[in-house]
Amino acid sequence: MNSTAIPWKVLSSQVTSSVLTEGWNLATTDADEGQTRSFTVEVLFDSAFASVPVVHLGLTGFDMDQRDSSRLTLKAANITEYGFEAIVSTWSNTRVYAAEFNWLAIGP
Repeated sequence: MNSTAIPWKVLSSQVTSSVLTEGWNLATTDADEGQTRSFTVEVLFDSAFASVPVVHLGLTGFDMDQRDSSRLTLKAANITEYGFEAIVSTWSNTRVYAAEFNWLAIGP
């Protein structure tokens, strides 16, 4: 059996977004009760993949107002060979002042 080995590429980094980041909208509770608020972080790879990689996100830290329930989600969206969007979301009266995450992209 003959097969050609395809080298795998692995890229990773750490990202922090907070009230100091332009457009951060998760520290206020202007939305109606139960409404979702999201902030999108655009992540660009240092070098492009040959095809769309698998992206894994890991939440490593957050700063939230202790008077409210802690509600936070982190999702990868719109993944391409060149990068992806990380979407940090909260809802209801939760105030998020900062979110920190690591990402790992693996592909050819």
